[in-house]
Amino acid sequence: LSDPSVPPSGVSCSGCGAEMQCGDGGAPGFVPADKYRSLLSEGPAGLRGAVCQRCWALAHHGSALRLRLPPDQHRRVVSAALRRPPRHGRGPLLLYVLDVMELPDPVLPQLPALLGPDVPAAGVLVVGNKVDLLPADRRGHLGRLRQRVAAACALAGLRGGALVDIRLVSAKTGYGMEGLVSRLQRSWKCAGDVYLLGATNSGKSTLFNALLRSDYCKSRAPDIIDRATVSPWPGTTLNLLKFPIINPTCDRIFRRQERLKEEATKTEDQLSNEEKKCLNQLKKQGYLVGRVGRTFQQQKSSTEIEFDPDMLSYSMDEDPRDPPKKHEEREEFTHNEVKDARWCFDTPGIVKEDCVLNLLTEKEVKLVLPSHAIVPRTFILKPGMVLFLAALGRIDYLEGKKPAWFSVLASNLLPVHVAMLSNAETVYEKHTAQEFLKVPMGGEERMKEFPPLVPQDITLKGIGTTEAVADIKLSSAGWVAVTAHAEEELLLRAYAPKGTALVVREPPLLPYISTIRGARIPGTPAYRTKKPPSFVENLRTTGS
Repeated sequence: LSDPSVPPSGVSCSGCGAEMQCGDGGAPGFVPADKYRSLLSEGPAGLRGAVCQRCWALAHHGSALRLRLPPDQHRRVVSAALRRPPRHGRGPLLLYVLDVMELPDPVLPQLPALLGPDVPAAGVLVVGNKVDLLPADRRGHLGRLRQRVAAACALAGLRGGALVDIRLVSAKTGYGMEGLVSRLQRSWKCAGDVYLLGATNSGKSTLFNALLRSDYCKSRAPDIIDRATVSPWPGTTLNLLKFPIINPTCDRIFRRQERLKEEATKTEDQLSNEEKKCLNQLKKQGYLVGRVGRTFQQQKSSTEIEFDPDMLSYSMDEDPRDPPKKHEEREEFTHNEVKDARWCFDTPGIVKEDCVLNLLTEKEVKLVLPSHAIVPRTFILKPGMVLFLAALGRIDYLEGKKPAWFSVLASNLLPVHVAMLSNAETVYEKHTAQEFLKVPMGGEERMKEFPPLVPQDITLKGIGTTEAVADIKLSSAGWVAVTAHAEEELLLRAYAPKGTALVVREPPLLPYISTIRGARIPGTPAYRTKKPPSFVENLRTTGS
C-alpha cells in the first residue's frame, strides 16, 4: 500500500492538517499509494480538500489507525507556531479550551512554559467547554462553574491582564457560541491571529468547526475550507488547520446584532421543520442548547460532519479498476481576500499525562467519554459497602457512623455496581473485562496488559445532607460526589488504575447534585434517576 519512492505532497489533509504522503503507512497524512497517484493525476486540485486514511477511518468507522508519533510532537508543533513573528503588529490571542468536567485542567498549568518568555501574546481567553453534558444541580450552577474555571486559571498563574475573559460554551450543541463570537470580535483591535489551545479531547476541533460556521469566519470560507476531523479518539488534530477571520466592521456588527435580536423573539413553534428537528436532536444530547446562525451567508443546517465521498482520499469499497472520478471545480480564495487576513488556527491537543484514556482501546474510549447529557446516579452507602465505576474505579466506605450519599457523574454507558467490602475483591476478579463491569473489555488477555487498581485513603467531613463535601475524580472516567451529614467524618479508600490521576476535588463541581434524584428503589442502595429538562438560549418561551 505504501511507496517510499514517492515524495510528500506538500498539501495538508483537510481533516487533521498533516502533510499527505504515501511513503509510510504508520506516519501522519498517509494515503494508499494507488489512491495517492490517482489524486495526483487529476492535477493541482486532486489532493486539495482530500483527507488522509486516518481521518477517513475516524469519520466513517470511528476507528483511529495507530500512528508512530514522538511523545512530544504535539507540544513542538504548538510551541513552534506560537513563536512565529507577530503579524499585523499584534501578538496572538490564545483561545484556551478546557473540558469543564476535567477540572482542575491538567494542561492549563503548562501554558506559561509552552508559551515561554518570548511569545508576546495579546492575552488568553479561556473557554470552558462541554457545559451541555452537566445537569443543573441548583439555580446559578453556571455561575459556580465559572468560579471553578476562574480558580483553576488563578492557580495556573493566569490573572489580571493576561486573562482576557472566561466563557462557558458547548461547541457541540451551540450553547454560548454566539456570545463567544461577539466577545472574540471585540478583541479584533488588540489581537492578531487566534490560536485554539488545549488538552486532547477538550473539544477544540469541534469548537473550530463551530466557529467556521459562524459570523467569526469570512463569509466564503465554509465553502472553501473543510472542517477538522472530530472524533473521541485523543489527539485527532496532528497539525495546524486554519480559517480566515472576518473583519468586524461597524456595519457588520450592526447587521449581526439585528439578526440576533430578531432570532431572540422567535418561539420554537415559529422555527422551520428542519430547525425543529435539529433542535430536538440537540436537546436529546445536551442540557444546554444554542442556535448558531450566520448573518452574511445562508447556512445549511446539519448536525453531521459532512464528507463528500468524491473528495475522499481513501475508500474501503473503492474498485481499483474503476477510472478515477473527476473532481468538481473547488472554490478558492482570491489574493486580495487573504493577503492581510487574520487567521484562526486549530492546534494539536496537548496529550494529558496520567490519563486513563491513554490505557484504553478505541471501543473503550467511546464508552468512557460522555456523548450525551449525563444523568446522575445516586446511591446511599453504609460503612462496609463498595461502589464500582465499571472496572476503572472503586470507592470503599470504610468508617463512619451514618450512611452517606455517593452520586456518580460519568458516561451513561458505564455501569455502576455496589457490593459489600467482604466480597469486593471477588466481584472485581470475576467480572473485570466482562460484560458486568464492561470496561476494560476483552477478558483475561486484556487484563494482562491493564494496570492494577491502586488505593488512596481519603478522609472527609460532611457539611449537610443536601450539599456534597468533595468530588472523588477517577481520572477521565468520571467522578463521585460525596454527601454526608454535617460534621460526620468519613474514611474512604478510592482506587484508580496504576499510573492514572485520582483527584479529590474540593469544592465539588456540582455540590447539590445528590438532590437530583428520584425515589429510593426498595431493597437496594440506589435511587431512581432523574433527568432535568433541556434549556435553549436565544429562543423565546411560549407565553413570555
